[in-house]
Amino acid sequence: MRPLLLLLTLFTLYPSRSNLSAASSSERPHVIVILADDQGWGDLSLHGNQNLNTPALDRLASQGAQFTNFYVQPVCSPTRAEFLTGRYYPRSGVYSTGAGGERINADEQLISEVFRDAGYATGAFGKWHSGTQAPYHPNTRGFDEYYGFTSGHWGSYFDALLDHNGEMVQSSGYLPDRLTTAAIEFIEKQHKQGRPSFTYLALPTPHSPMQTTDEDWARFEGKKLASRATDPATEDLQHTRAALAMVENIDQNVARLLARLDELDIEEDTIVVYFTDNGPNGWRYNGGMQGKKGGTDEGGVRSPLFIRYPSEIEADTTIETIAGSIDLLPTLAELAHIEYQPQKRLDGISLAPELLNDHDWQAPPRLLYSYWHEGVSARSQDYRLDYAGRLYHIPSDREQRRDLSQAKPDLAAALTAAVSTWKEALLTPENLNKSRPLTVGYPGLASTQLPARDAQWSGNIKRSARWPNCSYLTGWTSDADRITFDVEVGQAGTYTATILYAAPESAVGTEIILSAGERQTSARIQKAHTPPAYGRERDRVDRSQNGESYVKDFAPLDLGQTYLSTGQTEIKIKTLGIPNTASLEFRMLTLDLTQH
Repeated sequence: MRPLLLLLTLFTLYPSRSNLSAASSSERPHVIVILADDQGWGDLSLHGNQNLNTPALDRLASQGAQFTNFYVQPVCSPTRAEFLTGRYYPRSGVYSTGAGGERINADEQLISEVFRDAGYATGAFGKWHSGTQAPYHPNTRGFDEYYGFTSGHWGSYFDALLDHNGEMVQSSGYLPDRLTTAAIEFIEKQHKQGRPSFTYLALPTPHSPMQTTDEDWARFEGKKLASRATDPATEDLQHTRAALAMVENIDQNVARLLARLDELDIEEDTIVVYFTDNGPNGWRYNGGMQGKKGGTDEGGVRSPLFIRYPSEIEADTTIETIAGSIDLLPTLAELAHIEYQPQKRLDGISLAPELLNDHDWQAPPRLLYSYWHEGVSARSQDYRLDYAGRLYHIPSDREQRRDLSQAKPDLAAALTAAVSTWKEALLTPENLNKSRPLTVGYPGLASTQLPARDAQWSGNIKRSARWPNCSYLTGWTSDADRITFDVEVGQAGTYTATILYAAPESAVGTEIILSAGERQTSARIQKAHTPPAYGRERDRVDRSQNGESYVKDFAPLDLGQTYLSTGQTEIKIKTLGIPNTASLEFRMLTLDLTQH
């Protein structure tokens, strides 16, 4: 094997590990990780975008370290999995953004568990997108407090129905504002109790639906845009305006959070991290880079990363070393002086020595891999091999215009071989297991939610929109129609079953039957419930063009109790006596363990 290929292969399969030092909990800093959803590298005034102003984020970058070569994955749940585990996402069982493919394997060690076990209070606020049912829910993955939504996107950012520690609650106001307030309140509470806190604020914007406050929209409605997409003909200007209004709102919330740290006099000893989960969710200004969300080129996976820690990290620090979402767990653990033994080998490395200006430390030569449906791309310190085998020198060609694969055949061959090794090691049938059932009755949550997005169906039933995340099922018009869930029951016992439904007057008296194995329970629809779909009135861009569902407020129907045995089974829901003039709608099944 050639020396260069051997070196790359070794660092592909056996990345270096940091030495983590110990300290008492009283000496440990608060840690705040802020993750924006679908914000591109170019969506900041710091990065040359003249269409908006992001003074708080620009200031955050200047007050600590900013990374010029930081990479995430092309879409949401893979990046979240890598941040949470420090490992490439296929290793953790994640292969999709929905239908169960977003779940991180229960035997993975998460950053929240590392910090909790070190004495930290842990809280997550916002978009989880790593599993809904225990043992995948954030409250069963090391977070003491959770407030947000567990799916890939939410249908309404105003007065949203949210998950608070496993129970559905009604929020008020604009969702990013409410989530930031909840995170601030959590930090304040832990500070007053003298306990260090680890706070994960996963803001849902500027992911669709493209909803903004009137105040934020007033600055952008009809605005002429100076900074445009690389190919202006591809840009949807209304979508861009909405996205940038949402980013300015993020900036305002970051300003609010940082101001509160100042008021509490803890800003010097608080680590604040800011990054995004993929490239922009539309063609807009992105520094001339190729690609956007969903792609593995620079524009699809390059993210801002700012880390501020005033007592330890010098202001105006610039880090050129390539880094990725896989590096955040070991880096933050070392910065917080947490000594722990990773339960599985990490792919990420700690960049704390470079952040702390350790002149004796040098980053190892390594590759960072980006993977999604179009294939694998590899990034070395200076080069990117794209998914089609084209080679680019990124320091001089960030836009990926000059293919050097013919000019540098040995390097292209070595990187191609390293990609093949990575694919053979990670893209295995075991890692890409698409047959995992949903889980019911596992410890940690009183109630199990089985939403429509995770269901299977037959007959006349269809989804309310193309994308599953916040959708519901419609067209339930026949006794031959079925809704099913393949589940693994963790605790045997008697469960109370409830569905969230909508039904016209003609459906009153229809029996809804739930069965699992030989057992079943049922109830009749006692009253009509025909809520209007909403969301359109708040949208700045028509979401139906993107295949996303509007929202309804569904009514509960108690189906009674049934016994579920441990192990795998199929839960079926059907009707008896539905008239041919009726059409039911289904949003969710909940199962509450009432007796072991």
